[in-house]
Amino acid sequence: MPAASVEQPFHDEEPVTLTTIADEIMERHPGYRVEIIGGHLLVTPSPDGAHARALTHLMLPFVAAGLHASGTEVLQGVGLWLPIEPEDYAIPDLSIVDADFEDHHVENNAYDPVCFRLVLEVTSTNWKNDLKTKVAAYADAKVPVYVIVDRKHQRLHVLTDPAGDEYGSHRVHAPGEIVALPDTIGAKVSLDVAEILEAGKRKKSD
Repeated sequence: MPAASVEQPFHDEEPVTLTTIADEIMERHPGYRVEIIGGHLLVTPSPDGAHARALTHLMLPFVAAGLHASGTEVLQGVGLWLPIEPEDYAIPDLSIVDADFEDHHVENNAYDPVCFRLVLEVTSTNWKNDLKTKVAAYADAKVPVYVIVDRKHQRLHVLTDPAGDEYGSHRVHAPGEIVALPDTIGAKVSLDVAEILEAGKRKKSD
């Protein structure tokens, strides 16, 4: 979904921050995800059921590989503090983080990117943000691995080797491929592209 254009009428007596606006949007619209990237508000409606189904399918191989154990955790919807603008943060759909991530809290329920080993997004109406805006943001934050389940184009993207606002390696995988993720995430994990994309399709009865 495009970055929201939001007026700032909430508090006349003091300057209104983007964080304040984000908090008020989430309070007024439960279930919406609000992020601040590059000084812009990104507002995403609640995802559909197929999005949630895809995330469950994705969590299973990570958990089976032991990544939700003593050294790391597999988490959904945890905030990642971004080093672009003072208020910037993102909320990846899924993250592999160091087990001590709570010791790296910055503010606004977001954590220092140093404790993130992988972030993953399953595209919805905001697919352009996942494929462009967040690529630059996560690379800037030096997140080692960024995975995108591109439901729009039926592809799986694996980005590694962040440098500046880009990833040095960006591989695109089609259904039929089994993708081995980098061992740097802490375990050997392979993803079945067809299985994940199928899980992310809306059923006709939806």
